[in-house]
Amino acid sequence: MAMGTLRAPPPLHPCTSFLNSPETTPKSCAASFLRQRKTKIGYLALRRSLTDGNKNKGGVRSSQDGSSIIEGGKKAEGFLLGAERDAVSGSVVGFHLIPPPGDSKVIDSKDKLATDREEVAEVIGGEGKVLTRVTHSIVFVTAEAAPYSKTGGLGDVCGSLPIALAARGHRVMVVSPRYLHGGPSDKKFAGASEVGSPTKIYCFGGEQEVGFFHEFRAGVDWVFVDHPSYHRPGNPYGDKFGAFGDNQFRFTLLCHAACEAPLVLPLGGFTYGEKCLFIVNDWHAGLVPVLLAAKYRPYGVYKDSRSILVIHNLAHQGVEPAVTYNNLGLPLEWYGAVEWVFPTWARTHALDTGKAVNVLKGAIVTADRILTVSQGYAWEITTAEGGNGLDELLSSRKSVLNGITNGVDAAEWNPSLDEHIPSNYTIHDLSGKVECKIALQKELGLPIRPDCPLIGFIGRLDYQKGIDIILSATPELMEEDVQFVMLGSGERQYEDWMRVTEAHYRDKYRGWVGFDVPISHRITAGCDILLMPSRFEPCGLNQLYAMRYGTVPLVHGTGGLQDTVENFNPYAREGLGEGTGWTFSPLSRENLLAALKIAIQTYREHKSSWEGLMKRGMERDCTWDKAAVKYEQVFEWVFIDPPYVI
Repeated sequence: MAMGTLRAPPPLHPCTSFLNSPETTPKSCAASFLRQRKTKIGYLALRRSLTDGNKNKGGVRSSQDGSSIIEGGKKAEGFLLGAERDAVSGSVVGFHLIPPPGDSKVIDSKDKLATDREEVAEVIGGEGKVLTRVTHSIVFVTAEAAPYSKTGGLGDVCGSLPIALAARGHRVMVVSPRYLHGGPSDKKFAGASEVGSPTKIYCFGGEQEVGFFHEFRAGVDWVFVDHPSYHRPGNPYGDKFGAFGDNQFRFTLLCHAACEAPLVLPLGGFTYGEKCLFIVNDWHAGLVPVLLAAKYRPYGVYKDSRSILVIHNLAHQGVEPAVTYNNLGLPLEWYGAVEWVFPTWARTHALDTGKAVNVLKGAIVTADRILTVSQGYAWEITTAEGGNGLDELLSSRKSVLNGITNGVDAAEWNPSLDEHIPSNYTIHDLSGKVECKIALQKELGLPIRPDCPLIGFIGRLDYQKGIDIILSATPELMEEDVQFVMLGSGERQYEDWMRVTEAHYRDKYRGWVGFDVPISHRITAGCDILLMPSRFEPCGLNQLYAMRYGTVPLVHGTGGLQDTVENFNPYAREGLGEGTGWTFSPLSRENLLAALKIAIQTYREHKSSWEGLMKRGMERDCTWDKAAVKYEQVFEWVFIDPPYVI
């Protein structure tokens, strides 16, 4: 495997990952480094409010008198906040709070803070206790973002995480294509209006023109790149005939447009500017960090920006023939960043040199930090079994590689408020879950048996999801007194198998070919057990949804499934038990059936243990707010090191 001529810079800090060691704080790790580089240049006065009385008590107001930085720390009424700047770039790297004699009740921040992308957070925990935090201009680049476009977990993440970060004070933009299909789904973009003027992009041997549409919703700037190549039937990547042949063009266009958007779009009256934090998702956005390093920074643009690559699924890498490099709009000398050579056994014929370009590889090389959507997957992709040919490169970047488990949209997936289920319920009153089970059995035409274990599966019908294992185990499973329902679409052979199986086991099995959001909610609420025998799973969301609804997950112990599902131990805590579900490994028909039989027996014979499983899953905190805090810690780290340069 050719690793390319470009290498990632060595890390400048030896901090242990906070994600693996909760006791480690990134601030303490960064402190010594910052002390070596910072230079004090003055103090910013934070004046007390003497006239507002109790208005905004406990919060931060904008200064009304327009007073400016007081050089040399001259005395002023109120607090003094010393701005400490990087001696090299001039960027603010910290503040120095100097309290005056006496008490202070309300603190007013200065507009200068916003200019430097630094904000003083509101007073927390009472009078005089001030927390300083850093906010950023964040640009998400993604092929899909719910509810505008979604095929899986990527759309969920990029539709929810930006909102959680915006709620924490960051300025957030999401850049995604404006997909128009000529059908009812086009209404999702109805709230977006054209903004700015058409922008010219230079790639694929010519000049391409794109437009931008914008909608401000939930505190986030949703920006949609408009081009005729995004206006066609199908999903973001293909149609019933397979993947679109021009996907390299479509997503190259997206990446170039995403780099231009913060510079040219006057959102809310002013642009995001050059000091942005780009969060690029999977290979579709992988050209962004390469463009920042090759096209912009050599000319002094985006010199203070940073990029974080989030890998949702390493199996998709954006690999195309080497001759297509000229289409990417990169300087010739940057070919090594995306160069890829297939091993001999993977080549099509004896004269095939195996040379290709790999966009995701280029992102791994040039991104300032790398994240995956679970800690387990962060380790798996550095192994030969899970690295999909990129394990050596990813291993070389372990110092900047971490995993953060995805969150759940707590508003959409909430059994006490869910409008898609027939009866709402809570952890304190689970009676509604039984009613959901009965309603689901009625809807599917299954015998109404509240005491019969109801097993569910929701997902794509393909090799990754372990459908072949389910197929081989179903005849023996159907010998048990259970009911089984599957929802999904994918490979034709598995869709046909679901139809045949339903005809053969009319009283026990139902297969719903396709995908429907309301029915997915009703299956999640009505089932007792959710089955997820995935071969690999970067994070997985269905097991998180299931636990919120008191449905016990039974999963293959891999990636995010292993991270999020704690294996049931009935003997822990003096017989009270612990765990939220079952994990089994290695993946095989026999191990799947063995775990299912234990789960079924527990459901039938140990009702108190089963209720404990349900409630522990419902108590689990898996919201995006929790994940957003961990993302912020990575944001602190990414600005410690200099950006990628040759």
